[in-house]
Amino acid sequence: MLELKNLSFSVSEENSKEKEIVKDVSLTIDDGKLVVITGPNGGGKSTLAKLIMGIEKPTSGKIFYNGEDITDLSVTERAKKGISFAFQQPVKFKGLKVLDLLRIASGKNLSVGDACTYLSSVGLCARDYIDRELNASLSGGELKRIEIAQVLSRGTKLSIFDEPEAGIDLWSFNNLIKVFEGMRRDINDGSIIIISHQERILNIADEIVVINGGTVERKGAKEEIMPTLLGSSTLVNFCTGAAKEENV
Repeated sequence: MLELKNLSFSVSEENSKEKEIVKDVSLTIDDGKLVVITGPNGGGKSTLAKLIMGIEKPTSGKIFYNGEDITDLSVTERAKKGISFAFQQPVKFKGLKVLDLLRIASGKNLSVGDACTYLSSVGLCARDYIDRELNASLSGGELKRIEIAQVLSRGTKLSIFDEPEAGIDLWSFNNLIKVFEGMRRDINDGSIIIISHQERILNIADEIVVINGGTVERKGAKEEIMPTLLGSSTLVNFCTGAAKEENV
């Protein structure tokens, strides 16, 4: 279980004033849940995800994971505790092959067969990718799915995805939904957090958290929150290979 208690994050602006991006957020993510955090652009969603992973450090407040205070732990220490993070824009590692990445992520000498299983689970033909380098020759959709395969190979209890739909085409997006649906079915004592405002991703959530202006505006079951988002510019529908606002 993940608990955020009175979490805040500020940055200094050029005029030496403090700009508060996350404001006194208290939130509990229970095990066995797929939770989507949504809200307007610039509302603090991605910053909140980075605070959970330890990429950013809170100005005030506490973060507890399975009852342990992890507020001051580094990214590496949190990863060892069983937390994974998938960036909005996956990192490219020139010279590193996909097989090597999956082995590093899993922390063990994965067999080629096991590595291929993870790639196949995200809709990639394993024989075409296992020996590919993680460089500019791969598309955004390919890199995104390889990164998700990397998260799957770690088998962590808490997986965080920051706008996984960013920069991918419609076909990749459809496969992405299938991957998340499969991960949802396999949840036991862990949880999944997805930062997104895509309608189809919101529709597979157990719970939805709406962040606006750095604060939790509302939180509840998908059936409760989705009707309040319909017609809002927050909600985006993925169609014809691109994202567009849906006003209904």
